[in-house]
Amino acid sequence: MNVKLEEWIIEADIRNMQIALERGEISSEELVQMYVERIQKYDGKLRSILEINPEAIEIAKALDEERREKGSRGPLHGIPILLKDNIDTCDRMRTSAGSVALAASRAAADSHVAAKLRAAGAILLGKTNMTEWAGFMSNTIWAGYSSKGGLTLNPYGPGEFFVGGSSSGSAAAVAANLGAASIGTETSGSIICPASQNFIVGIKPTVGLISRAGIIPLAHSQDTAGPMARSVADAAILLGALTGVDERDSYTLASEGQSYQDYTPFLDQDFLKQARIGIPRYYYRNLDAERLAIMESAIATLRAEGATILDSVTLPCEQVEWRWEVMRHEFKKDLNDYLAKLDESIPVHSLQEVIAYNNAHADVALKYGQSTLIRAEETSGTLTEQIYLDAQAQNFEFARKQGIDHVLKEHQLDALLLPGDINGCDLAARAGYPLITVPAGYSEQGVTTSEGWITKGPFGVVFAGTAFSEPTLIRIAYGFEQATHHRYSPPL
Repeated sequence: MNVKLEEWIIEADIRNMQIALERGEISSEELVQMYVERIQKYDGKLRSILEINPEAIEIAKALDEERREKGSRGPLHGIPILLKDNIDTCDRMRTSAGSVALAASRAAADSHVAAKLRAAGAILLGKTNMTEWAGFMSNTIWAGYSSKGGLTLNPYGPGEFFVGGSSSGSAAAVAANLGAASIGTETSGSIICPASQNFIVGIKPTVGLISRAGIIPLAHSQDTAGPMARSVADAAILLGALTGVDERDSYTLASEGQSYQDYTPFLDQDFLKQARIGIPRYYYRNLDAERLAIMESAIATLRAEGATILDSVTLPCEQVEWRWEVMRHEFKKDLNDYLAKLDESIPVHSLQEVIAYNNAHADVALKYGQSTLIRAEETSGTLTEQIYLDAQAQNFEFARKQGIDHVLKEHQLDALLLPGDINGCDLAARAGYPLITVPAGYSEQGVTTSEGWITKGPFGVVFAGTAFSEPTLIRIAYGFEQATHHRYSPPL
């Protein structure tokens, strides 16, 4: 690899990649080759990537030729993008959700996300490791572990720092500059938490902004795909490529007239001067001293940049005892619907068969058991149980009406500022509302978790808003990013 290009690719953003491609200073084929070489050099210990697309080089060559003959399709033309291993791609790559039971499963059609990326000219570079079944395997499974790919490690402290889940590989790979950007998925914290832990930007969109068709599901009322990138600008570029109504996903009907195909006009760092941001201190209560200090520094920065800070604000839902029945019930129904459509050659076509397969291959499939799968199988799979209906109604009533919407309206806020951990994600997940996380600081000490991980290292702040408020959140996040520039490359 050319030494100069090898140095350039580290932290290169999509805009500058496009400038270099247009000037002929580099080709998409060379971009792919550089990332493949970096993967081969560094990912052996990180285990962030399950497989590289064997057709990536040929696709890049074709896109280079198209650029020469017809010009560029847009900002993603010829850009290598990684996808989480629960996103269907109709090619030679597999889609397994990290499970050995689906290790040989190839999709019969592209997911809506993959199809949109291809249409935009992106190169699907590879599939990233993830917490198996998006973490819904057992209550003891380690974040970032899958029976197919092993344990993904945080590039800032491999084997020591918490990597976050379940889009662990998508976060670690982007952090380590193994791809231009990636697509993750989130049900509750699965984009935001690993993005925060790996010093990158993650956008968890409003449920329905991006189609879930062709994505191995967890719970349809909360699932969404979203961009993970090294900058707010790159995440905004990716987001615009993924939006749009899809008849295969009825939730996307709500996005009509609410979505944009280009979110880059919202990269406005001056917006902070008029922003009103609330500080819900209740969600800071479990932070250790260092991470609380990072949050306090972020508040001070926002205030210094001209934002109006309301410290603190209270949400009526703060003392609610949340149920977890929505995910438990929806998982069985949604997964069964997905598995039933797989080719006959695949050994599992229902959750019951997944459990049986794991029992029959316990030596490789059950390192952490499958207690959560078993609990989900106990439901009817019809979504008719009253306990499920009550839990879903609770989520919408308290997370939306007596939660995020209430406090935003009461104080005329543009957003809430939350920590980049599960406390900052769960409420928005239940509401189906958007979040964006931005690197905010580095914890030198941290605390040790029950799993033995140390929570020190990168940490992000999270901006939360109401449904389809992505433009406002991008404005705020971009302003904060431009005022701080906390991100730096991991010492690989």
